[in-house]
Amino acid sequence: MLTEKDLIQLEKNNLSIEKVKSQIQNFIDGFPFCNIQKPATLNDGIININSKNEQSYIDAFEKSISKGLDIGKFVPASGAASRMFKDLFSFINKNHTDQIKEKSQEPYSTFFNELSDFAFYEDLNKILIKNNTEDPGEIIGQLLLENGLNYGELPKGLLKFHKYDDYSSTPMEEHFKEGIAYALKSDKSCSIHFTVSPEHHDRFKELADKLCEKYEKQHGVKLSINFSFQKKSTDTIAVDMENKPFYQEDGTILFRPGGHGALIENLNDLEYEMVFIKNIDNVIQEHLLADTIKYKKVIGGVLINKKEGIFKILKGLDNQDLSIQTNSIEEGFKFLNNELKQSIPSAIENGTINDQINYIKNFLNKPIRVCGMVKNEGEPGGGPFWVKQSNGNVTLQIVEGPQIDPNDFKKQALIKQSTHFNPVDLVCYLKDYKGDKFDLTNFIDHDAGFISEKSLNGRELKALELPGLWNGAMANWITFFVEVPITTFNPVKTVMDLLRPQHQPKLELQK
Repeated sequence: MLTEKDLIQLEKNNLSIEKVKSQIQNFIDGFPFCNIQKPATLNDGIININSKNEQSYIDAFEKSISKGLDIGKFVPASGAASRMFKDLFSFINKNHTDQIKEKSQEPYSTFFNELSDFAFYEDLNKILIKNNTEDPGEIIGQLLLENGLNYGELPKGLLKFHKYDDYSSTPMEEHFKEGIAYALKSDKSCSIHFTVSPEHHDRFKELADKLCEKYEKQHGVKLSINFSFQKKSTDTIAVDMENKPFYQEDGTILFRPGGHGALIENLNDLEYEMVFIKNIDNVIQEHLLADTIKYKKVIGGVLINKKEGIFKILKGLDNQDLSIQTNSIEEGFKFLNNELKQSIPSAIENGTINDQINYIKNFLNKPIRVCGMVKNEGEPGGGPFWVKQSNGNVTLQIVEGPQIDPNDFKKQALIKQSTHFNPVDLVCYLKDYKGDKFDLTNFIDHDAGFISEKSLNGRELKALELPGLWNGAMANWITFFVEVPITTFNPVKTVMDLLRPQHQPKLELQK
């Protein structure tokens, strides 16, 4: 199926033949749907944090920081903001007569009436004054297009989201503030890693240098800001509707970015012990940060608590003292039963000590993640479920809608019973009990990919997304879910979200 020219293209892009052939087979076979058993709910898969235990988790987190915990922030920031302006692009593609007519209709009427409330207004207004225009089509064009602010092509991380007394800030700057607030190491340094697209790297780097100078001076800290790109080797092949490689007009095969699941490779390259993961657009005005900071420390403390329990068991299993080994086996079975809700097979319970040790290690010697979950109030996002995996184990997973069979009415009914969703609020522990870094690529469920139908220049094609970063890419991790308040989830999916109170100045909230 692949020609000599194709093989040269694969080699040039560091794509293995075996991986590409496997992807083509995925198109032919499809991916199995996720076998959800029931939604995770409070006290049945989701840990309930209350006033009695939240401070103990915060204390555990801060104590680990004081002891030298190597911690960092990981922020996926490569996505373009074009979808954020979908309605505005639709507006400028209309003729002038329709634009005038629709200016008074939603969402355009709110956009124009409240234009001065956007943080980018000052920059935009300078251009409008220079061009001496109040034409609605030109206003939006100057915001989105290359001859203006070019917001339609820039990544979200570089857009002005929030207005303050003497400056306007980008999501990147808001992540600096967060990092200093909850991810500061004992030596007063803070490490933040952004995944960006190569074409925008220079602008991110330029902004980062300015922000480092500002916040290092302001807070007396040392900021370490790093960047990486989604690797070309994680691109996936596109096929035509007959599952044959999709050739472009120049005769080369079309390869597409593999989705955010490809970023497991970037995460795998980091050397931190603990990493907070949060999307670039989930930021908030500085005066509202208290809940975000508090619950980042809470989920960090939950991770420390679970990690210490797991490491104690695993170290005990390695001890040559038989009594310590035996006690650790008992503790291991108890942890599997009570914390991970696993039933121990009778063959293992009645097996040899070596069998029992290997069984426990197979479950517990893995990367650990704690995921914040918020009550479902209609926002989009993957949900927390108990899922039966191909090996028969039922484990906690974050599941997206396309992973569930739309024709299975029982599974669809389970979705409606779900009480929480995932706001992409994770903290991860990436090293094992001996201090060695896990190879995260060993814990991916490769059956958790997606196939979607797209088009290019009027030709239909099929595209493949790798298992999502917090879905299939982490499917074989140890997972804990924790309820966090909705105040910690403030995404900006459309430009109109920036008019919500949580993205407006403090003065705005007092109106």
